[in-house]
Amino acid sequence: MLNIVQLGLGPIGQQLTQYLSERQGIKIVGAVDPDPEIAGTDLGTHASLSAIGVEIVPQLDAVPEIQKADVAVISTLSSLEKVAPQLIEAVNEGLDIVSSCEELSHPWHTQPELASRIDDHCTEQGVSCLGTGVNPGFLMDYLPSVLTSVCQQVDRIKVERVQDAEPRRKPFREKIGVGLTESEFQQKRDSIRHVGLEESVYMVADAMNWKLDKVCETLFPVIAESELKNDTLNVSKGEIAGVQQVARGYLGDDEVITLVFKAAVGIEQSHDTINVVGTPHFTSTIDGGINGDIATSAIIVNALKAIRGAGPGLKTMLDVQAPAYFSEI
Repeated sequence: MLNIVQLGLGPIGQQLTQYLSERQGIKIVGAVDPDPEIAGTDLGTHASLSAIGVEIVPQLDAVPEIQKADVAVISTLSSLEKVAPQLIEAVNEGLDIVSSCEELSHPWHTQPELASRIDDHCTEQGVSCLGTGVNPGFLMDYLPSVLTSVCQQVDRIKVERVQDAEPRRKPFREKIGVGLTESEFQQKRDSIRHVGLEESVYMVADAMNWKLDKVCETLFPVIAESELKNDTLNVSKGEIAGVQQVARGYLGDDEVITLVFKAAVGIEQSHDTINVVGTPHFTSTIDGGINGDIATSAIIVNALKAIRGAGPGLKTMLDVQAPAYFSEI
């Protein structure tokens, strides 16, 4: 039996509750969220399930059965700096950690001092910590790295994740600026950007043992070319339909890694495409793309077995046994 304590019970956290509850051999023994409106609520009820006898509390040290927990599943914030105190608190309780924090997926180049501090603390306490998700954590970094296993030589890697945002959760559509004017987009562009693309570039580079000289990002709005309105959508022609963000990694003047993230309403054909230039040269495409809301929660659950055997320290997906679906522990 693997005992889990959840931190963060927003939309992703609630979906995680559902997925965790379905797996044989996994038991949720604690639930933490600072929202006073849900304090004291049964976790199962909060996640639209039957009551499971786990009361939501505002902080980790208030979990009644914290001593029984093995792993903390943290789905709170994207910022590593803001999540770090939660990580340290979980480490102090002797818990391994799997988190959806995007900046935790590969922070060794983007936030090296903080990454080292977390790594040292995990090592001292004998626990492991992993940041993962569908993106970053899998589709645009780990998966292309794995696909190069069949290559004798790799010269360049390009990944495109193109998503129709209409079926996604409302918070995701808001995150990519759907419905804003161009002026509003420019004012909010720092919060609209997809978090984790730079971390993905560095994960691919580390897998290839490429010491990048430069990483740069560009971000542009996707403009609606026609009116897009239905029961859940109200976007006029000329308003923001979504975002396109491109991250590039260079060896000298050569662009060796290109990651294209495009998410917008009105996209006709979603897809995830990986192009490897080398020996052999090949392209792999997932038609229709991977549903990010399902996949993020699924990979966190599937990574639980991997993190338990990963050894102490801060890990990336490159460091742990390849996660796979398991029916029971």
